[in-house]
Amino acid sequence: MTKEKNDKMEKIVALCKRRGFVFQGSEIYGGLSGTWDYGHYGSILAHNIKQLWWKHFVEEREEMFGLTSTTLMPEAVWRASGHLDGFSDPMVECGTCHHRFRADQLTLEDREKKICPDDGGPLGTEQQYNLMLPVVLGAVAGKSNKAYLRGEIAQAMFVNFKNYIDTMHPDLPFGIAQIGKAYRNEIAPRDFLFRVREFDLMEFEYFIRESDWEKYFELWRVEMGKWIERVGITKELVHEIEVGAEDRAHYSKKTIDFEFDYPFGQKELYGLAYRTDYDLKKHGAESGVDLSFFDEQKKERFIPHVIEPSFGHGRTLLAVLLSAYKEDEMNGEVRTYLALKPSIAPVKVAVFPLLKNKPDLVAKAREVFGMLKKEINAIEFDDNGNIGKRYRRQDEIGTPLCVTVDFDTLTDNTVTLRDRDTGKQTRIQITDLLQSIKSKI
Repeated sequence: MTKEKNDKMEKIVALCKRRGFVFQGSEIYGGLSGTWDYGHYGSILAHNIKQLWWKHFVEEREEMFGLTSTTLMPEAVWRASGHLDGFSDPMVECGTCHHRFRADQLTLEDREKKICPDDGGPLGTEQQYNLMLPVVLGAVAGKSNKAYLRGEIAQAMFVNFKNYIDTMHPDLPFGIAQIGKAYRNEIAPRDFLFRVREFDLMEFEYFIRESDWEKYFELWRVEMGKWIERVGITKELVHEIEVGAEDRAHYSKKTIDFEFDYPFGQKELYGLAYRTDYDLKKHGAESGVDLSFFDEQKKERFIPHVIEPSFGHGRTLLAVLLSAYKEDEMNGEVRTYLALKPSIAPVKVAVFPLLKNKPDLVAKAREVFGMLKKEINAIEFDDNGNIGKRYRRQDEIGTPLCVTVDFDTLTDNTVTLRDRDTGKQTRIQITDLLQSIKSKI
């Protein structure tokens, strides 16, 4: 990693802490590795990304259906899906410091010499480390049932397939979409939000006829590219990589990874997989329930095949922050700002009184704020510090527009509307303010 890239990552982490986007999980107890809490602005940004994803892939289409499923699923589900046997990473442990590492992510030199990258101690033999997190249900010792926190959210769509056939009566093709948490007992969580133990996924299973898989694989490849631009990820930093047969998941016949140029390297952001009919067949056999689809027009019954676009939510949020992070010079000073798309910005508009100790200015600013609040929910009133500090704070939050009420406002009913990206300030009549703001966000 170059110093410049390392510096950018450090700046992003510092900004997230300073401005209330992301905190270390259980920080006052020293933190729990691989867990992160979203603060006020991080929570709103995270919600806005999910909401935009749902709008893009579900609400704006006719053949998509939503699902919210439990994160607990019985052992039989994961036995059928192949996760109990195949959901693992190669692990090695240092004999002196006892740190654990994914064997496939060590340098070639460390692997060949079998030395620990942390203290130079001897590395043990490679073992397969299952990433599933088991949960024991029941209060009586020796009489409990074993379940798992889900390692992916896809299985719920397959397990509920018959319910959707029976209740929604869809025609092919159709999709079942959901956003929800998944859990992986990562060997070595790292790189901020990139590799964690608890995370949100946004994905759908798109059920099709086998003969149509190439057509719909291409459709969703293109649509994922449109989403990348819509959410504000720099498209030039994203690369489509076809995964070789030896590296594909056990259920996949074809997979494309969308990889992003993170400061710590080009890593997976999203995945697009052709899962064939693997999952429905496995769950049908394990459960004894018929998971076929009956085509009323052709009068034929068959197991549908599946295209799966999968989106890591935390990785999206990190890629959005890295894409939006900017530095420039304004008024002779270095300025940091987040050029977030207005659709996902935590705050769309901030309203300031020029001075907080002038009751007339504060009252007028509150009046303007109240007027805008009726139409714009993501609005903030800010009178903390001088006007320059308020601009800088809102720039770092990613607020597209700021409205300042000053002494001229009290005489001519105009305010200053400031653009985040350019710093340009425009005087505008309060009566025209709402329409002007709406045209920009």
